[in-house]
Amino acid sequence: MPKLKTKSGAKKRFKLTGTGKIKRKHAYKSHILTKKSKKRKLQLTHTALVHKTDMKSVKMQLALG
Repeated sequence: MPKLKTKSGAKKRFKLTGTGKIKRKHAYKSHILTKKSKKRKLQLTHTALVHKTDMKSVKMQLALG
């Protein structure tokens, strides 16, 4: 069976942690920021983990199995 190719869009958006979880960034932080509160923008700055229901899909895109 041939090697799986990594989706280039996924490799730019996700990072693997040391324990095998996958980090992601929040959406809605790129434009139209004037109407969003300071608290909301600050919360969107921090990274989050990919939910367990999406892990299989993201791992396939990253060619991790």
